[in-house]
Amino acid sequence: MSNLPVQFSDDQAAAYDSVTELLRTSGIDLDDEALLRAEGASTAGVMAVIGKAGSGKTLLLAELYKALEQAGVQVVSGDYESRRSRDRRTLAILAPTNKAASVLRLRGVPATTIHRILYTPVYHPEYERIAEWLAGDGERPAIEELTDEALDRAAAFYEKMKSIPGALAAAGLRGSDFITGWKRREEPLDVGFVDEASMLDDRQFEDLKEIFPTLLLFGDPAQLAPVNQSGSMVFEALPEPRKLMLHRIHRQDADNPILDLAHALADPAIGFEDFERMIEDKARSDDRVIWGQRVEVDLMARSPVLVWRNATRIRLINAFRQVHGAPETELIEGEPLICDGLELPLKHRKKRLDLEARGLIKGAQVIYLGPGKRPGFSRLHVMGAEDPRVSAASIVKIEKPDEEEPFIPYAARMGATFLHGAAVTIHKAQGSQWDTVQVFAPDIYAAARMGRSEAGQPLWKRLAYVAITRAQERLIWVVRNRLAKPTYPLRVDDLQAPAAALTLEVEET
Repeated sequence: MSNLPVQFSDDQAAAYDSVTELLRTSGIDLDDEALLRAEGASTAGVMAVIGKAGSGKTLLLAELYKALEQAGVQVVSGDYESRRSRDRRTLAILAPTNKAASVLRLRGVPATTIHRILYTPVYHPEYERIAEWLAGDGERPAIEELTDEALDRAAAFYEKMKSIPGALAAAGLRGSDFITGWKRREEPLDVGFVDEASMLDDRQFEDLKEIFPTLLLFGDPAQLAPVNQSGSMVFEALPEPRKLMLHRIHRQDADNPILDLAHALADPAIGFEDFERMIEDKARSDDRVIWGQRVEVDLMARSPVLVWRNATRIRLINAFRQVHGAPETELIEGEPLICDGLELPLKHRKKRLDLEARGLIKGAQVIYLGPGKRPGFSRLHVMGAEDPRVSAASIVKIEKPDEEEPFIPYAARMGATFLHGAAVTIHKAQGSQWDTVQVFAPDIYAAARMGRSEAGQPLWKRLAYVAITRAQERLIWVVRNRLAKPTYPLRVDDLQAPAAALTLEVEET
């Protein structure tokens, strides 16, 4: 462990050594930086690194990634794979959502979504030569349609961002120029790291095991299990030697009041009223915790209010739209949306893959940029996606209080479906983080009064833990059912676009 660039705690060091041994079984020796060819390696199976927020899971994942890359393992990002690299040992770092993947990318870890690994792009042969060159597996090409300056822009972008589509966009190309379609992955990879593994359901887990003979899961056992998993997480069924527990809370050592509150929930003696007194005390002494008397509407456009009950979510969304003067018949630029899935028949499988591969997967956070060029189309910014701009046929549903049927201001015959995103349930917020998070405390209190439990713990505590740990810098515990007035209109000028926005028009047929 002396050669490691960071100082691990004892539990992190033990986990690192266990993972190192797992990788050695698969033919990847991190100590000697030696690699067996993939066909000569054995199947290592599944292992999980488990710990609560702040226990160092992400740090461990990042250091393992660096060690694998230094050993010569090829990192697969999901946006392009060189043909010349298919005989190399490979690593893919995955997260269930774009937002979760973007959190890792901000820390220098080249993460992508699970979907982008399950489905891979098919490149036009002419532009695949550029991709091979950028990936370091070919000579600089001469492309008639592109100047040397355009290729230089592509190379400079790739040097910073390691995104082939982004680099080609920087050269002035659109996605439809160089990506001809998407296909289900047929050949397996080697090693997969999956962050936020508490969100995996059984079907995703089985898909991943088919692709990765060596799979490492990073998960938080205190979070909420997927709604279709009966309160269990996929890593809970692993044998004990394959579950590596991290106990020490590192970020708590740095005096993080948000994590102090989250981990206080583990005390069985603490009731809801006791917990609120702790929050109130923290708010008096630390400005990173705020005892909020109202919901701050300015934050809702980028950081949704976290609630438990759907009725609360719908009321807050309608209040948000009213104070911004949004008409019932249409959306206004800057309104936040949440992708609720795709309504496409099986015969349009390719269109479904196109949309999902561009980030429009269930749960994706999206900002509305305005209507598209054709009726029923919307221009969208997918938060956390590597290439965020997309134009797609859309079905937008605005739910109304006490009404069974939602109002639909925009509706293509088929396409991506959206709910409003100014407020979301705590279940749907898992895997995402925001600088500032508002938690609607009356909903947590309602869960406490019901007395429900999940996996042996009061439900309100699991809800509070997940909601609190979505906050990176500041937590607002909102205690009253009131909404502030906005101090400025909704905006889109703060959304960073690639050098040349990639546009994917999905036609209705």
